[in-house]
Parts: sequence; C-alpha cells; structure tokens
Amino acid sequence: MAETKKTVKAAPKKAAVKKEAPKKEAPKKEEVKAEPVKETKKTKAKAEVVPEKPLVKEASAFARDVRVTPRKIRLVVDLVRGKNVNEALAMLARVNRAASAPVIKLIKSAAANATNNFGLDGDKLYVAMIQASDGIRMKRFEPRGKGSSSPIIKRTANIRVLVKERE
Repeated sequence: MAETKKTVKAAPKKAAVKKEAPKKEAPKKEEVKAEPVKETKKTKAKAEVVPEKPLVKEASAFARDVRVTPRKIRLVVDLVRGKNVNEALAMLARVNRAASAPVIKLIKSAAANATNNFGLDGDKLYVAMIQASDGIRMKRFEPRGKGSSSPIIKRTANIRVLVKERE
C-alpha cells in the first residue's frame, strides 16, 4: 500500500509591529533664584588665613646633554659667574670657545623666565649660580690596526643657571 505524504504549509509569520510609545515631554524645570550667601564667622576666618605668596626673586634654566665636554664648558662658565646678565652676554659674545654658544642661549633663557614668568626687572638680573656637570657618555669604537679597536667616549654636559635680581 502506498501511503501519500501530506505536507502542511505553516502560515507565514507576521512581522512584529513596533508600537511607538507616546512621547513624554520632560517636565519643565522651574528657575531657582540663588540667594546670596551670608558670611559667617567661619567663612571670614578662612579668608583671613590665606597667606600671601612670597615674592620670587630668582629664576632658573637647565640644559641637558649639551654636546660639549663639561671641562670645556666650565672654562666658559667661570668667566660669567656673579656678573650682571647683560655684562655676561657681552663677554660671552667675544669668547672664542665652542661652549659659549650653549651658555649664551641658557643665560638668555633664564633671563626670559625671570622677566616673563616672575615679572623681575631685566636690568637688575645677575648670574647668581651657574654650574656644569657630566651628562650621558656615548661610547663608540674606532677600528685600529691588526683587527683591533679603540673606545671613544663622547661626553655631554648638563648646565644649570640661576639668575637673581639685585636689590
């Protein structure tokens, strides 16, 4: 006996209809007027306690890893220690040393910091402290005879300048 298969077609699914919820309007915020704050003894005491900032009489500049050896920089730095900034810059302009260029740049930077950041008088500034210390050392090798090599140490310097205002 041959049986016949009946196929039942499923009803197509209807797409779900999205119902939009009614838009709710945000409640209007009422304007609140700020009332003046009454000063109490506590707030007055806090205002009086604030100390005045001390007057700054100095400014500094710092150069790191300048590609001149510290020994050569110290020769130039010793010339200008304690001199007025304008006098020091005039002296360094005439010094025939490789180290004079970074030192000039650094003294100008310290003087600019003093005048622009702290409001000091540029004519009264002097080099109060200037020092040169060792920076990083770059180690290189140079080929030599018979397949050997020799180390070359390229030294750098860190320079610090402090300028103050004369009273």
